[in-house]
Amino acid sequence: MRHLGTGIGWRPEIADAVEAMPGIDWVEAVAENVCPGHLPDSLLRLRERGVTVVPHGVSLGLGGADRPDEDRLRALAERAEALGSPLVTEHIAFVRAGGPLTATQPLEAGHLLPVPRTRDALDVLCENVRIAQDALPVPLAVENIAALISWPCEEMTEGQFLYELVERTGVRLLIDVANLHTNHVNRGEDPAKALDELPVEAIAYVHVAGGFERDGVWHDSHAHPVPEAVLAVLADLASRVSPPGVLLERDENFPAPAELERELTAIRETLTTAGAPAATGAESTGTGPLPASPAARQRTGLAQAALLSALVAGTPAPEGFDHARLRVQSQALAAKRADVVAKVAPELPVILGAGYRAAFVEYARARPMTGGYRHDALTFAEHLLLAGRPDDAAARRELSDWWLERSGPAPLSRRPAARLLHATRRVLLRR
Repeated sequence: MRHLGTGIGWRPEIADAVEAMPGIDWVEAVAENVCPGHLPDSLLRLRERGVTVVPHGVSLGLGGADRPDEDRLRALAERAEALGSPLVTEHIAFVRAGGPLTATQPLEAGHLLPVPRTRDALDVLCENVRIAQDALPVPLAVENIAALISWPCEEMTEGQFLYELVERTGVRLLIDVANLHTNHVNRGEDPAKALDELPVEAIAYVHVAGGFERDGVWHDSHAHPVPEAVLAVLADLASRVSPPGVLLERDENFPAPAELERELTAIRETLTTAGAPAATGAESTGTGPLPASPAARQRTGLAQAALLSALVAGTPAPEGFDHARLRVQSQALAAKRADVVAKVAPELPVILGAGYRAAFVEYARARPMTGGYRHDALTFAEHLLLAGRPDDAAARRELSDWWLERSGPAPLSRRPAARLLHATRRVLLRR
């Protein structure tokens, strides 16, 4: 397994700082934020210096009931080739549910949600991982995620689930020790037990990140310093195996470069103090899992659709879930949507001012995301305008102009009723 060394998550906001940091062996870039034909100059300069760049996908949804989308797989492969990467990574999660498989409304979570640790879900995940492996030009590693909620009636622990996934597919693991800590606080899962059970020899690299605790819930924010508890989990892992690479993640609330360098130093010192044994280099090649049955996919799809609908569309909670935790997760998903829409459409918080977040969360509670974030931004603006908001006439005109400019021309329906509705809507929005 390739040795990566110590790295940091590359983000445009800290690109200059990352280039200037000493001892950076590699970086990880969010795959969906990189265009193969127009790579950021900073990444090109890092590559010219010999710094490895790994694309990290967030939208594939390998744990979803549907087979991986071919276009998303193709896009991930293109980014791996454009960056000359030795591997690509994704998450053990589902990010959308519903649709033809379950004959329900397709829904987008806008965030990573945990898959149930059941035989059905494992069968689906294994087949999806195999499909992805066949479509990618380099090896794939998959990451354990953080979760606020637990599925009822799970059949395996996280370590057992990951062990069997590796045995059946030969996939590599991206172990996030911050996520192990998160699941310890939120779900009572012992990180040491998970490390006992999972195949540490399959680890491709490790994530380290910060978060915060509020009302007994740990939020994996990637916007706070790495706590000692997370470094303790890293030390435990490093005492068992020498990880080929360790990477510091930071996505928001970026501190001064010196603070990031101090966190990297703490990570290096933790690895050194742990006295990690040499990696064995042993890897499972996979036992060639049988295809997941249509019934397993449908059962998994129905369970995921019911959970996601409860989280984003206000439907009743599925039986066995902690209602209080579901409310926390629902609020977190709405807040995440608001944050990402603010980045995708930064004009909206400017136009709406301090009222942006409250207005968006109110909108999100009743209107689940069914498309991407750009579509979400347009739908949010349209919702406000049709309701005669914002109250300030100048802001309303500015929002109307923004919506009209970005909604763009679209082919008109041949149905007279649809054409009339389209025309009426545009007249109303101009007022």
